[in-house]
Amino acid sequence: MNWKKVSAVVLSAGMALSLAACGGSASSSAGSSSSSASSSASGTAASDSSKSESVSSSSAGASGAASADGETTTPIDEYTEDPSNGKEMNIGVILKTQSSEFGQYLQAGCERYEKDHPNIHLDITGPSSETAYDEQINMITTDLASGKYDALCVIPLQSDSAAKLIEDATIPVVAFDTKINSDKVSTFVGVGNEVAAEGGAKKAVEMAKANGWDDIKCIEIAGVQGDENNTARMNGYMKGIEESGGDFLENEVQYANAVADQAVNCMEAIMSNHPEGVAIVCANNDDMAMAAYKTAKGNEAYKNTIFLGFDGIQAPSEGLVNGDLTNYISVATKPYDMGYYAIDKAIRAANGEKLASFYDTGFEILTKENAADRLKTLKEYLGQ
Repeated sequence: MNWKKVSAVVLSAGMALSLAACGGSASSSAGSSSSSASSSASGTAASDSSKSESVSSSSAGASGAASADGETTTPIDEYTEDPSNGKEMNIGVILKTQSSEFGQYLQAGCERYEKDHPNIHLDITGPSSETAYDEQINMITTDLASGKYDALCVIPLQSDSAAKLIEDATIPVVAFDTKINSDKVSTFVGVGNEVAAEGGAKKAVEMAKANGWDDIKCIEIAGVQGDENNTARMNGYMKGIEESGGDFLENEVQYANAVADQAVNCMEAIMSNHPEGVAIVCANNDDMAMAAYKTAKGNEAYKNTIFLGFDGIQAPSEGLVNGDLTNYISVATKPYDMGYYAIDKAIRAANGEKLASFYDTGFEILTKENAADRLKTLKEYLGQ
């Protein structure tokens, strides 16, 4: 795949997310120029020798559709060559953390934009972990007060805290990956987390039934309590499970702070409390879901349990390709696109352009059928 330039992106309108789309076996790859009818949503990208990564699925369909997150979603619009009009511009970027694989894809998307536009200069930072709240607060405060930047792109660890910090911002602020609920935010670039999680949950129920489960119980290993994305994904999982006839055990949610080692302890607690097994174990990210999967491996009561992750990173893609993972799926989002288009929207905001409130970068369900294509795309993002 040629990564020379991200160019025109055209999302097909009028195809909203449906039960059939989420429940079927997804066979399109993230970053592919086409989607099959069984992927979780639809969209195509213009492609030629100079056009590359694009949004290939949308979690809410046509512009103006209401997402389950209660937000009006607008698909990424047609990309124009230079929204800065050649002007030298400086953009500050603050991630949740640079230490995670997912964070590396977000950063790679931002850096791709900078490479494509030599007049755009980025400073990318991030705290040491997803619970290093004070570190990020200091970063946001410092960047806003520095006077260095034309705009700021932020993925907040704590949306409410970030909203307070930007109350007096004199430059545009773009939230990406995770929302900031503030009228000071110019736009949000990301996925409808609740819609995406709902789609993954419905697929998991379908698989659990195919594996012979009659009593569809689901327990979540959650991320950081109070995190905007964590809450939205939990709501989506619950809705998808219960609308499909399952039982989401809300009172048994285990919090693992988005890290694998804590997820191991959570999975051990689940197996202790349910020696008979449960149909579905879902998690807020793939690190936790895979840790849970490995912890349960060898437990006969859990041999047919469906494990549902979120992000669609390399490890589950590799595991599905080589057969190390079975009964595993993930909600695969588009972090590279989020990073790229967050910078694009920040430049537009700095130049006074009126933006929609939410630009949807889409998702698909990662399965063994599309894992090889997904893995190839992810490695290309990082130059591997």
